[in-house]
Amino acid sequence: MRVKKVINNSILSVIDEKGNEMIVTGKGIGFKRKTGEFVDETLVEKVYHMEDKAEQRRLRELVAQIPLEHLKFTEACIEEIKSQIRQPLNESLLITLADHISFAIQRKKQGVEFNNPLSDAIVCYYPTEYQLGKRCLQAIEREYGVRLNEDEAAFIALHIVNAELNTDMSQMHDMTRLMDGCVRVTEFYYRKQFDRDSLDFNRFTVHLRYLVQRLYQGAMMEDKAEERDEMFRELIRRNCKEHYACAERIASYIATNFDKTISEEEKIYLTIHLKRLNMNEDE
Repeated sequence: MRVKKVINNSILSVIDEKGNEMIVTGKGIGFKRKTGEFVDETLVEKVYHMEDKAEQRRLRELVAQIPLEHLKFTEACIEEIKSQIRQPLNESLLITLADHISFAIQRKKQGVEFNNPLSDAIVCYYPTEYQLGKRCLQAIEREYGVRLNEDEAAFIALHIVNAELNTDMSQMHDMTRLMDGCVRVTEFYYRKQFDRDSLDFNRFTVHLRYLVQRLYQGAMMEDKAEERDEMFRELIRRNCKEHYACAERIASYIATNFDKTISEEEKIYLTIHLKRLNMNEDE
């Protein structure tokens, strides 16, 4: 490995024999090193490599700006997160989460804390990720003696969901607002508030989560042309008129506020979930 850039005495950006850029860390590894020199590999303690070149550049910039211990701490947090989530996580999570955690710790020490306006929605729609966010907060307090408010757990949860869905954070905020809006439309339509802790409500929000994911990834369920499929759709529309009308209200809300269209097939399956939700609620 040859030195590409000396970041500090403990961190180097290097190029391996295949031309891949990596970040290597180790005590004294960058001391008096110069670009182009070979790296003393006996001093290497940790190697960080991103498959995406743009992400590798972001990582190089990040390690120059935050304490190395924050990067190592975040890496340990991500290993815990991976043990609890089956879905693969985008490699960029290390960068975005380390940046967030480091900044949050620094802000807290300066007496500055941010509120998360989507906190309640995040707790409701991403409960697993929110609990993992709370674990991260507990680990931060143990490691650094810094107690962050629970809104930070919601911020961390969004970073995790973002890594699950391979989206960016601005899109993740839009998706969460869309889900929250759909629930509000639903409760306004039926004129009641659903039990957020119930299994049925959880099933409904899981369906909404994947509906929104398909919507943003351009992978809507397509309207099948076979006669039997149209007969099935017509059967649902006729027998579940009230719930289909609610599904149409939701579709209209999405179109008006987010300029996105859901297919008839999606509306039919949404109708089925709305019927199931209300049937069990009424019981």
